Amino acid sequence: MVNFVGGAWSEPRDPLGTTPILDPSTEEAYAEAPISGPGDLDAAFAAAEVAAPVWGDLTPGQRSRALLSVADAVERCADQLVAEECRNTGKPRRSMAVDEMPHIVDVIRFFAGAARLLEGRSAGQYQQGHTSSVRRESLGVVAQITPWNYPLMMATWKWAPALAAGNTVVLKPAETTPVTPLLLAELMAEHLPPGVFNVVCGDRATGAAMVTHPVPSMVSVTGSVATGRAVMADAAAGPKRVHLELGGNAPVVVFDDADLDVAVPRITGAAYFNAGQSCTAASRVLAGPRVHDHLVEALSIAAAATPVGAPDDDAYHGPLNNPDQLVRVRGLVDRRGVKAEVVEGGRPLDRPGYFYPPTVISGVEPGDELARTEVFGPVVTVSRFSDEDEAVAWANSTDYALGSSVWTRDHARAERMARRLDAGTVWINCHSVLAAEMPHGGTRSSGFGTDLSAYSMEEYTRVKHVMARFDP
Repeated sequence: MVNFVGGAWSEPRDPLGTTPILDPSTEEAYAEAPISGPGDLDAAFAAAEVAAPVWGDLTPGQRSRALLSVADAVERCADQLVAEECRNTGKPRRSMAVDEMPHIVDVIRFFAGAARLLEGRSAGQYQQGHTSSVRRESLGVVAQITPWNYPLMMATWKWAPALAAGNTVVLKPAETTPVTPLLLAELMAEHLPPGVFNVVCGDRATGAAMVTHPVPSMVSVTGSVATGRAVMADAAAGPKRVHLELGGNAPVVVFDDADLDVAVPRITGAAYFNAGQSCTAASRVLAGPRVHDHLVEALSIAAAATPVGAPDDDAYHGPLNNPDQLVRVRGLVDRRGVKAEVVEGGRPLDRPGYFYPPTVISGVEPGDELARTEVFGPVVTVSRFSDEDEAVAWANSTDYALGSSVWTRDHARAERMARRLDAGTVWINCHSVLAAEMPHGGTRSSGFGTDLSAYSMEEYTRVKHVMARFDP
């Protein structure tokens, strides 16, 4: 496994070592990826810098047609991408093929269309004898760093708006999951000028070196809060623009009047999809006083019935991504608060692979570590609130502010909660439902900036005021 730079496979120039690529469902290594050094980053950013004026000078229509060709190619190669992603992450094949791949293709096509819709504000005479207009221009070269929970999807959320806006990209996937981003780069090379999209493998040090590299004008990162803070500090020396999506701890507020026949399967689905390794996973349930006991019982029954297995099994979710994550999830559950009770699951499965069962824990208090931390595993905590004000206070009590949901039949209450919840997205009687046209982003420790939607593409541009004097 090597980097992909300037439209071709590129042997590392000065690798700092290698990372074994594991199958999380078997714990077996099946490949190695290089840890790219300074010379590799120089080569990738040089290729992107050469390509930037070529790609940026194309008309929006030309970029749109190229991205539509990429979408068609990804769709044609979906089976291969699914197989490789599932081996690299342990995801069930059906989940990847049915839920993720169509969304990935749709996102590419959305931004292909959005490339033709960028616009400035009106031109006019704002000073006597002068005409002003606003140009919206690409930034040039963008550095992007993506996580291991959705290697192909998260990469696409980043490169698609950046390329649509006329930028070129150097992307570093997570060190454990570089396989599909590299395959994607090879596919894209048939439809884009060389150097428009480059992929380099590496670890945290490689990512830090990308942030401080002099070429990129912007750094876009999806990762942990600690990673985001380090990126901001390093980027300040530039200074360069930063886009951060740093995870969440989504409150799921279930009122006493909620329809549990609807709520339970949808909460369960949003909690355990991708083994709970989603930044908006429905992991922190806040239950009304009268519905609490019934909800805990129903969630526990649903968890016990959720199948777990390897990619080829008939499973809803697979293993955690890596051994460190398994240790982390297990530790959070084992250190649960004194009043917390494991109602279902709670112990790693006795089989090869980094498997952890769907778990439900009741009696979790708002100050407990489990309630305040992004678990990033198949764990649902349930806490009982007394009234709407307490539900809002608890929901907003963590450092995260990315996703949230409200479950009620009372429309007025739903609207009040949507206003009061501090989150980038509030779902009502649903959870983690995405649309390419709608923004995905948060605030506070969840970062800033937006993935998806036209708002995302605008963040990969700058505005320029042009004023012309016409009165001699």
